[in-house]
Amino acid sequence: MFKHGNMEKLRRLSLHWVKFEIVVHVPEDSQMVHVMVRPGDTIKDLRVNLVKQGITSWKKYFSYNGRELGEYETIKDLNIKSGAVLLLVHKNAR
Repeated sequence: MFKHGNMEKLRRLSLHWVKFEIVVHVPEDSQMVHVMVRPGDTIKDLRVNLVKQGITSWKKYFSYNGRELGEYETIKDLNIKSGAVLLLVHKNAR
């Protein structure tokens, strides 16, 4: 059996290696992009991941549950779970 301290250490370590899939919907391009993320990833990390896949996110913001997401908020802090859909919306489309 694990002691409480060991469980806490495992939980913190899992933020670095546990991955799950979310979907980014880009309405203006009619695209649904599947992305693997970690709980400790920030929205900025997600943006970089999309650029590597050829999806430009310049002058766009991410939205989840009707809320604009900040660049340095983490997936865990935003309570985003596996299978969640984030919108990538052009800033002028507000």
